[in-house]
Amino acid sequence: MPAHPWLADRTDRFDSSGIRKVFDLAAKMKDPINLSIGQPDFPAPDSLKEAACKAIREDKNGYSQTQGAAALRDRLQQRVDEEWGHADRKLLVTSGTSGALNLAMWALVNPGDEVIVFDPYFVMYPTLCEMVGGVPVVIDTYEDDFQINLAKVEAAITPKTKLILFNSPANPTGVVASDAAARGLAELAAKHNIALLSDEIYREFCYDGALPSPAKWNDQAIVVDGFSKSYGVTGWRIGWVHGPAPLIDKMAALQQYTFVCAPNPLQHAAIEAFTTDMTPQVDAYRERRDHIVTGLRDAGYEVAPTGGAFYVFPKVPEGRGTANEFVTRAIENELLVIPGGIFSRRDTHFRISYAASKATIDRGLEVLRRLVKG
Repeated sequence: MPAHPWLADRTDRFDSSGIRKVFDLAAKMKDPINLSIGQPDFPAPDSLKEAACKAIREDKNGYSQTQGAAALRDRLQQRVDEEWGHADRKLLVTSGTSGALNLAMWALVNPGDEVIVFDPYFVMYPTLCEMVGGVPVVIDTYEDDFQINLAKVEAAITPKTKLILFNSPANPTGVVASDAAARGLAELAAKHNIALLSDEIYREFCYDGALPSPAKWNDQAIVVDGFSKSYGVTGWRIGWVHGPAPLIDKMAALQQYTFVCAPNPLQHAAIEAFTTDMTPQVDAYRERRDHIVTGLRDAGYEVAPTGGAFYVFPKVPEGRGTANEFVTRAIENELLVIPGGIFSRRDTHFRISYAASKATIDRGLEVLRRLVKG
């Protein structure tokens, strides 16, 4: 039963994010070793900040078109057309990638439709599915080093399957799907006439080669992206989605009745991103990835190969309890990490974000070395 008689039944399907609870805990701690935050630790580039102030001073403070400010939308559409060359591919600027995901779910999923989700998953996926009446069909990837097993996917497809939710580089694992997996998933979706949504918000954080997007092999694939992670502007809420024109048009109509539009002055500021080089930041994160993976493995932790985003997803060492119990002990030692059960139906791993200084990472590794010894 809902906690209050006025609340809709659907609100029983979710609680406050476990990640948010860790953030709230961090705010009360004096000097936490915070390896929990899923946002870049570098500041937004000065060029973007100055462009935002300029847009506000120039009174670009009203609504934009629902589809997005024309100047930004045109630049994004040009880039999408150059990359994919799909004749029927259209683009919509959204209120963050979360806005894009919400609009896509509302536009695609009927009550009772099945949505394939890969475990571990971004915390939002199953909840969004259930909020629109969909049925999450969860495919475990632990035994495959968090890569996509295409045989498992094909076995999970039924006449009720409507959508596959795919995220690479992945949150929480940091794993980048192989070319073979991305292509196979694209071809499976086309074969069965199933919508495929590729969440590529961490696309710029690929450390071992370019991201293989399913849109390369499936011209009906829906792609979600944004500026938040790549440019350190998570609070700006500027995302975008591109895909088949009839779907994008309907998502734009839904946006009119929900988000209305993404923040207009910040849309104009985001245009500056097209001429801003973030290579030094990406290179720094690659070095941190190498450093933390080496440190964890040297300490005795099992870590799957990770090629992107800014997360690792170590397994709790044998004999050290569940992930929730292990993270509780970490927090008692002032180390903030996220228990894997927030992202999974298993409680065996935990998420570390290396979007932190090397000094903070080293402090965290020292705590983790102590915890593995008991």
